[in-house]
Amino acid sequence: MTAPPPTARPDRRALVGLAVLALPTLLLSIDMSVLHLALPHMVADLSPTGPQLLWAVDVYGFMIAGLLVTMGTLGDRIGRRRLLLIGAAVFGAASALAAFSPTVEVLIATRALMGVAGATLMPSTLGLISGMFPDPRHRAAAIAVWTSCFMGGTALGPMVGGVLLHWFWWGSVFLLGVPVMALLLVCGPLLLPEQRADHPGRLDLVSVVLSLAAVLPAVYGLKVLADGAPPTVPLLTIAAGLIAGVVFVRRQLHLADPLLDLRLFRAPAFGTALAVMMGGAVAMGGTFLLISQYFQLVAGYPPLIAGLWLVPPSAAMIVATLLAPPLAARVGRATVIGGGMFVTAAGFVVLALAPVQDGALTVMTGLLLASIGLGPGAALIADIVVGSAPPERAGAAASLSETSGEFGIALGVALMGSLSAAVYRAAVEPPQGVPEEAGHTLAGAVAVARDLPADLAAALLGPAREAFTAGLNLAGVLGAIAMALGGAAALVLLRAAEEPAEADESGDAAGSVRVNE
Repeated sequence: MTAPPPTARPDRRALVGLAVLALPTLLLSIDMSVLHLALPHMVADLSPTGPQLLWAVDVYGFMIAGLLVTMGTLGDRIGRRRLLLIGAAVFGAASALAAFSPTVEVLIATRALMGVAGATLMPSTLGLISGMFPDPRHRAAAIAVWTSCFMGGTALGPMVGGVLLHWFWWGSVFLLGVPVMALLLVCGPLLLPEQRADHPGRLDLVSVVLSLAAVLPAVYGLKVLADGAPPTVPLLTIAAGLIAGVVFVRRQLHLADPLLDLRLFRAPAFGTALAVMMGGAVAMGGTFLLISQYFQLVAGYPPLIAGLWLVPPSAAMIVATLLAPPLAARVGRATVIGGGMFVTAAGFVVLALAPVQDGALTVMTGLLLASIGLGPGAALIADIVVGSAPPERAGAAASLSETSGEFGIALGVALMGSLSAAVYRAAVEPPQGVPEEAGHTLAGAVAVARDLPADLAAALLGPAREAFTAGLNLAGVLGAIAMALGGAAALVLLRAAEEPAEADESGDAAGSVRVNE
């Protein structure tokens, strides 16, 4: 089906506003992965335990995921621009605190605060874009730019971290947030319109609490269980999270103003799109953590060189994402999304074959294929989700899109990180006289090996690197299976809904939203 031509060119203020919104989006996604290359330096300085290390990495993403729906709905009520600026101020302050964390507990706390602030920014930016670009073609192109910043920033994080770590201490990776958020606070009121719903309803605080109660206990249980603790407590916390999730869903079905509007899931394309996005984010988020450590801890590259290995996949992802709207206009969104997932699956197959010795090129090639395949789908899925909602619910719809992506990335880090840790712990037995933490993580083994005699260090690091690579290979196998299944689901289910979705896009959206310049 041929899409209708654009009604008019977007005005210059909207384009400049898009550039302003792209900056915090890029920064937020960089912060999802910027700590990866800094892990060895942070481990040597703060000496975290295995669970503390994982919490420091992914508490940021889980706080974002747990609060996105709340913040998306709140932005619809109090104004998306206002919420964006509040979040920017808090994020900048928390970034400065994280940079100078004296203990791992302080780092985890400041990363959590950054996650709370980040949750205000993500749905606000995407919701504002929906209002600034009402024409479907323009909106699709703008969301592709926005998505390329989000996806590219996740990949660019380790490279940026490598450059900073080459010259500064590990905490410097967080200071990027200060000038970017300061710029947003100055330019936002001048270039961005205020948008809010006319009749938003009330915010249900019980639902806010339940949403957090569903996410955080389940994640905690997974982490503790993977660390080898007795299973009773972690299984109980996982069960508590699942129960809270069920209560949350049931409450939304009976509220006049639900925090999460479950009626959106009645459209098959909507639910399928979110499921595909989350599956891809789980696989990429967790595997990317392992890849970043592979270049530095297995291949032995310094942070700067390790970051440079990630430049080709980052550039390919950005280009592929920007090409998604015109390609979808020719062959259909389902074909682009599903075909991209199969390309991503091929990339994971390559990662499953990565060797311990001289494997950097293999790992980079696998990540390159995965990035090319996943980028276009992320842009198109975000457009499907946002375009399906009435204007007054744009923030809430954007929060659903970002919840599936952010929660998927953070869940992938937890699951793949925990799985890799379990494989590592099962395979590595530190030689006699070597501190016990060498058997918990490869980063810990590398830190311990610096103070060991050469022969003892070699006896420790050889098996440790083999075990870590085995975990990466297993992640590749699981990722390939997940991506192949996701690609098949996208081709079948999204194609069935493609014609009605395109017809809806050509009409006027329902709903009412107030826009103040």
